[in-house]
Formats: sequence, structure tokens, C-alpha cells
Amino acid sequence: MATQTNSVNAHSDKPRLLVVEDDPALAQALALALSRRGFNVAQATNGRTALERATTESFAAIILDLTLPEMDGLEVLRALRAKGFTTPVIVLTARGTVGDRVQGLRLGADDYLPKPFDLDELEARVLALLRRGVGSVAGTTPQRLNFGALVLDEAAGVCYANGEALELSAREITMLSALMERPAHAVTRERLWEIVFSDGRDAQPDAIEVVAYRLRKKISGLGIELVALRGVGYLIREKRPE
Repeated sequence: MATQTNSVNAHSDKPRLLVVEDDPALAQALALALSRRGFNVAQATNGRTALERATTESFAAIILDLTLPEMDGLEVLRALRAKGFTTPVIVLTARGTVGDRVQGLRLGADDYLPKPFDLDELEARVLALLRRGVGSVAGTTPQRLNFGALVLDEAAGVCYANGEALELSAREITMLSALMERPAHAVTRERLWEIVFSDGRDAQPDAIEVVAYRLRKKISGLGIELVALRGVGYLIREKRPE
């Protein structure tokens, strides 16, 4: 069994991506957009071609649709991992239920983004995987964080509440991770902004408040609350009786 890891081609200055998508219009739009953002993009329109290219060519990451002709995306992922290839894979699909997401992650996907998606978020997730691949994401090692009903698997980028995966965006996961590392301790607004928007994309200063607002709504009812401290930042703590 092969044990190699596909990596960025040493002769290219740009990270090489394989986009696997059977919709020609979407595939072309993705390839064009990612190329403009500094990636070298190759394409496959069916599962068998995707598996062949993924195992014979070098890619920094793979963006993989699930509903594909000839070979389903989950079959491609299963076969790729069975052959020993550890190329980072982002599953990109309209099959966006929690069950599909968990199944994909269990088969070896590194991240999951349901359609319709935001291109900025896709790029941020690709960049996060590439940083993780060289072992230096903010100088830390991905870990499993626990607080109350929440269990956050940093390596998989998934947060569970009472055993069920929560539907959180990559930025919501990143913010929650920073807060769960020190429960009941404030993390400054500036520090959270640096962490959540570390992909280098331009964002308005108040964008962190939008992420916090969405995250607060998604963890409400779990006995945990996200608290905004005026002039300081945010913290999470066990919800206090009203």
C-alpha cells in the first residue's frame, strides 16, 4: 500500500488544487476564481478520473463533490485513503446534512462545505488546510477541546454537542476553539479578529461581531453562553440562571 503524501509541486510557485465537479459551468467558474486567487487548478468531472489523477499526480489539496458520475465522491475518498494517500480533501456538495458531513469526515475528509457556498470561505478553508499540512498553524497542534456539552475536534474542524455535530462555519469553529481553550477567560476582540481572519482576506473590523452573533445563536440552549465584554472582547461560560 502506498504511504506517500501528495504535496505542492516543487517546481511550481503556486499550490496545485484538484477540483472535482461534474457541473461544467460550476467547475469552470471555480477553476477561474481559484486561479485568480493564486492557485494552480486541475479538474476532473467524474469519480474515476478524479481517483486516477489524485493517485498519479501531485496536489496540495482536493476539492471534491460527492454526487459524481461513474464513481461517487465518498467512494473516491474511501479509495484514496485506502491507498494511503493523505492529500487534504475538502468535500464540497449539496448533500449538506449533518449525517453526510460526519460520514465524509469519518472516511477521511479534512473539511466539509455545503453548497451554496461563499468563495471567500472556500479559499480560507483551503489555506487553513495548507497551513495545517506543513505543521504550523499558529504554532499549535490540533487537539480535542471539551467544555460543558461541547467537544471540539480541532483536527477535523467539527464541534459536537451531546454527541451530535453542530453546523458551524470554519470561522465559527475557529472562534469557538479560541474561546474554549480558556473558558470563562476573556479573549480580546483584536486577538479574535487576528485568529478568525488569519487567511489574510480583507474584512471589516466589525466582522468579528457578525461571527460572534451567529455562533451565539448556534450554541444557545446548550447550557453555555457566549458573552460580549464591552471594550474587552468575548468569553464563553456556563449559562447562569436567570
